[in-house]
Amino acid sequence: MRRAIRVITENEWTPQDVKGTVTLSFEDRFRRRVRLHDDAGEAFLLDLAQATRFEDGDGLVLDGGGVLLVRAALEDVLDVAGTDTQHSARLAWHIGNRHTPVEVLASGHLRIQYDHVLSHMLEGLGATLERKKAPFVPEPGAYDGHGSSHADENEGAAHGHTHSHHG
Repeated sequence: MRRAIRVITENEWTPQDVKGTVTLSFEDRFRRRVRLHDDAGEAFLLDLAQATRFEDGDGLVLDGGGVLLVRAALEDVLDVAGTDTQHSARLAWHIGNRHTPVEVLASGHLRIQYDHVLSHMLEGLGATLERKKAPFVPEPGAYDGHGSSHADENEGAAHGHTHSHHG
């Protein structure tokens, strides 16, 4: 059976490396070791050193050579819009207070996995809601080790700067 042994980002593979695609839900894009099937129905073993989050456009490196291209599956999601920036921030707070993964869209709207209880709550808070099938790529958690490179650079700068007082 083929084994996928490493995750690489979109800029680390070329089209000629691609040996197939695998379409996965958000939940299935954070794994360490599991038997999966690519989009052609062929089985492979995801066999990573540690649980890793991978996103749409990443590649799963096969031990025999080549890459399986990761695609985000269409999921049952709810797009949430506030009336203005303050209202949207308030809606985001209520979503976050329930520890619900949330995607911030380029439009500034929010996307969550559909949940009828949250839908009812958000409607009661005056949100405009649109239920649809779309990829779900939520923000990484602040402490999950998958933050942006900017956060890592800032953290490094903060730890690298010390004050010295000469007496």
